[in-house]
Amino acid sequence: MRGRAAALLAAAGAARAAYAGMRRKAPGGTELWQRRNHTGRMVDLHAGPAVAFGTALAVTTAPTLPVRARAAAALAVLAAGACGAYDDMAGRGDRRRGFRAHLGALREGEITSGAVKLFGIGATGLLAGALLKQRAADRVLAGVVVAGSAHLANLLDVRPGRAAKAVLAAAAPGLLLGGAAGVLAAAPVGAVAAVLCDDLGERTMLGDTGAHALGAGLGLAVVAGNGRTGLVLHAAAVVGAAIVGEAVGTGTAWRKFAPLRAWDALGRRPEPATVFSRGVTPVRPTGGRGR
Repeated sequence: MRGRAAALLAAAGAARAAYAGMRRKAPGGTELWQRRNHTGRMVDLHAGPAVAFGTALAVTTAPTLPVRARAAAALAVLAAGACGAYDDMAGRGDRRRGFRAHLGALREGEITSGAVKLFGIGATGLLAGALLKQRAADRVLAGVVVAGSAHLANLLDVRPGRAAKAVLAAAAPGLLLGGAAGVLAAAPVGAVAAVLCDDLGERTMLGDTGAHALGAGLGLAVVAGNGRTGLVLHAAAVVGAAIVGEAVGTGTAWRKFAPLRAWDALGRRPEPATVFSRGVTPVRPTGGRGR
């Protein structure tokens, strides 16, 4: 229990400190980190690097984690965050999302920032899986879970707090586990909790940087806490989400099903009357992440 609490508090403290530092002086200037969300409000991307830093710091300094688990966590979280940051900056204004769009561009000879992110996170997910598991099949499944979890978190980062609340809900059962799985689950929980109110208040957003880092951290906790059967089930779930793609984040289920609608609205500012009153998904503003 002490290891989980220490990781949670370390992640929360580091993420909050990094977020405050970004708000005081953002690298490259304030404008570089600003985006318009789905309602047209101006928000910043400061939460992304903050949660990536908080999660990575907590897992790399956790004394109860085995060396290989620590190395896998540092690799996956930092690489996922770095790939996400590249897409946040280099892909600014690119409205293409999902595997199909970026692979389609690749077939036509265009290497998008999304394609770089896709292959970068996939490769580091496999490397992290190789550090955590012994058998070849388990290593591949672990890589799919880590990379797929990172992608799934990013798919959900289209409305204020949606990805953050999903990470909290998905990681909460892991906090009950002992060993490496519990510590690895605590890190993304602490990091995202530190910026949740600002995310819900539409002052900041996770962006690709934060969503991918948190998702990768969550995927590592899943890998550490599951054997072959659990890995197969989780891998199938994240692959299914990737196939469905954008519908996971912006599909009609979020409006049609009362439990999802209530959960999604929890803690958020009221939507402008024009956004959902006509039963359509809002058009993504240019230069933003559509949330």
